[in-house]
Amino acid sequence: MNNDIRLMKSLALAYMGDAVYEVFVREYLLGKGTVKPNDLHKEAITFVSAKAQAAVLLNWLEEKLLTEEEEAIVARGRNAKSGSIPKNTSVQTYRYSTAFEALLGYYYLSKEETRLNELMKQAIDYIERRNN
Repeated sequence: MNNDIRLMKSLALAYMGDAVYEVFVREYLLGKGTVKPNDLHKEAITFVSAKAQAAVLLNWLEEKLLTEEEEAIVARGRNAKSGSIPKNTSVQTYRYSTAFEALLGYYYLSKEETRLNELMKQAIDYIERRNN
């Protein structure tokens, strides 16, 4: 990719991060043995909803689990103007979920798979603990 990832618009990063995280969650659920389409969809929502993503990111910020560079990417993602109004969530929740997706998109497009996978596993673990 020729574009400098650091200069890419946050919403473009979030667009990619959304897709990457969705695939990661689907693989995780299949690996857990969840196979019925309706069950897969219901369980996937617990991980990929704006509310869940925002909760993960807020936890990371609270626990100081992100580097300064990651926090800067998150801040850009949180402040990005999408032009659309979220339907089933607050604007604040939507902004934090966009920031979460932007961070994942940044690592995916930067080809930094180790940190990307680490963050996605941490997200899954956090949501699993929170839901149990």
